[in-house]
Amino acid sequence: MKVDNEKVVPSEPSEALPFLEKTNNLKSSPEDVSEEKDVSGGETSCGFWLFKGPSMQRFATEKMYVILYGIAGCVMTMTFAYFNGTITTLEKRYKIPTKISGIISVGNDISTMLTAALLGYYAGNGHRPRWMGIGLLTIVAFCLLTSSLHFIYGAGEDALKLTREYGQINETLARQEKDQKLCQSSAAGCIQEEIGQWVPQVFLFAAQLISGVGQALFYTLGIAYMDDNGTKSKTPAMLSLSTFLRMLGPAIGYSLAALCLRLYIEPTLEPLIGREDPRWMGAWWLGWIVLAAMSLVSAIFLFMFPKELPSSRRRRLQLGQAEGKHEINLKERSFSDMMQTVRKLSKNKVYVYNTMASILYFFGYMAYWIFTPKYIETQYRQSAAMATMATGTVALGFSAAGVLISGYVISKYRPSARAMASWNAIVDFVTVAGILCYVAIGCESSDRLNSLTTLSAENSCSASCHCDYVHYAPVCSPENITYISACHAGCTGRTKDALGKTIFTGCKCMGSSSLENGMESQFAVDGTCPVDCFNQFLVFLGVMCFLKLVGASSKSTNLLLALRCIPQEDKTFGLGLGSMVASLLGFIPSPIFFGWLIDNYCLVWGKTCSNKGNCWLYDTESLRYALNLTAASFIFVGGFLNIAVWHHAKDLKIFDEEDQTAGEVEMEKLDDAKSLENK
Repeated sequence: MKVDNEKVVPSEPSEALPFLEKTNNLKSSPEDVSEEKDVSGGETSCGFWLFKGPSMQRFATEKMYVILYGIAGCVMTMTFAYFNGTITTLEKRYKIPTKISGIISVGNDISTMLTAALLGYYAGNGHRPRWMGIGLLTIVAFCLLTSSLHFIYGAGEDALKLTREYGQINETLARQEKDQKLCQSSAAGCIQEEIGQWVPQVFLFAAQLISGVGQALFYTLGIAYMDDNGTKSKTPAMLSLSTFLRMLGPAIGYSLAALCLRLYIEPTLEPLIGREDPRWMGAWWLGWIVLAAMSLVSAIFLFMFPKELPSSRRRRLQLGQAEGKHEINLKERSFSDMMQTVRKLSKNKVYVYNTMASILYFFGYMAYWIFTPKYIETQYRQSAAMATMATGTVALGFSAAGVLISGYVISKYRPSARAMASWNAIVDFVTVAGILCYVAIGCESSDRLNSLTTLSAENSCSASCHCDYVHYAPVCSPENITYISACHAGCTGRTKDALGKTIFTGCKCMGSSSLENGMESQFAVDGTCPVDCFNQFLVFLGVMCFLKLVGASSKSTNLLLALRCIPQEDKTFGLGLGSMVASLLGFIPSPIFFGWLIDNYCLVWGKTCSNKGNCWLYDTESLRYALNLTAASFIFVGGFLNIAVWHHAKDLKIFDEEDQTAGEVEMEKLDDAKSLENK
């Protein structure tokens, strides 16, 4: 006989264990707290240092942990999303090629790879919430170190030249700068870099390395702590709630990036260009200060949780697990035991295939996690603020919905391991189909603009003007052709129209001319030619939102398979080992590879004396085909590995018999009693 699960065991953590919450509330007196300490040695006591007391013990519950862990995860993902949202501005400010920015972005994955397994194995035996708090303190250091670049080097000469105050203070320098944009009779000297080429890159990479240690501590220990301190029947709901809260992080992080990038990099100065101008640089540094403060508060809250939740200890003692024996076994672990555990996990086919499938998915989709704002800016000619807003607030809202829906379905219908693996495979193949749609969603006007710009830069007339080291300062001809600069257009003079807009005159390198006052006059207007790709951008955004919704629905199923295929005693280490392998084979090489791929389709580089600088213009059509087809191929192979997981997960139990509801147990007892009476 069956009982309505919804009435007996609620599917949401917020409704879970009312009896245990009442029990915790009864422990608010000093006598009860001291008794709890006597039994457990203080391991179930909430708080630390000055932040402790009997009144805080009521917060040592599963529900409170899931909420605070989710909020802390939200703050952590905000930092990574904010970095991705401001990466194009960092490239412009410090003249970093995309390949190098890809290497910088994997710094956290390198340190995660080096530390996840060891920290999961050894720190997993200690006070896990305290270790997670230490991990969040490293995120504070990451935020402060990244933002310090702005306070060390300032806004930069390139950004200051585009402000009204610069022209007023340095009239002579401003006049020379304007003359350098025009056609030159002799070769000009190369552009000296205002700062060392590698110093900012080393700063950014070191900050990422530090954040990776915090990421390893937080995720590896946090998920295992949640699973060990909760009943398995509620694990899907707890995972979904915490994942949903974490999914809000990228949305908020990208929104914060969009807000900061709307401000000029030096907010106290008045810029002479608009946000749509490709030379615009926003206040990328501002959000890091906010994120550092939020990470510090989150760390303090996690520090307060006990080593083991009181409800978990009671369940463990009721099951007859001797406390002393349990703790001795944990302390006896050694390096040889760890290697034996590695060999045991390597023979676990579900664990191996599930990890490999995740790695291939991560490798292919990592390009979109990091470079989607850049993709939108280059393909559809949107501003950096618009690109980050679309990537974060809009698209990731669908990701959060996917996590919630999947958590509800798993909690209500309790699917088998095979059903979860088959859904993961379906998600992979649907994602491949969506990425193939990206190939078809191009902007013909943008593609044509780039090709014409390149042709205009390669003619012999431009070569005679010696424009090799002229800054990227696009101008538009009457024929709607964009030139890299007035120098590339062969312009020899400048003036202003009635509206105050700069007009370049005597542009001899243009293919045709216009008639003005009966005389032949060739001119160009400052700025890129207008291109309307907004409709194509909306179609792309629609497909991306659908893929976010579908892709997020497989997060909980993938994680549940990973948790259930590992023995209880190896869970923390297994998650850490999987994180290490995923970093080594997926998270680290993917951004470097796709950064190199993107740079291969650059048309215009910002040359300096020592390097080619950052890319200003891409071959958008070729890049669209190469990037999307390459990413789709990795995810396609991962789908077949999920089919292998389905094949080997036949006997894997996601929900154990001990997860039966109290009603089901009573019904079974009544049935047994009736059968005895009949005999």
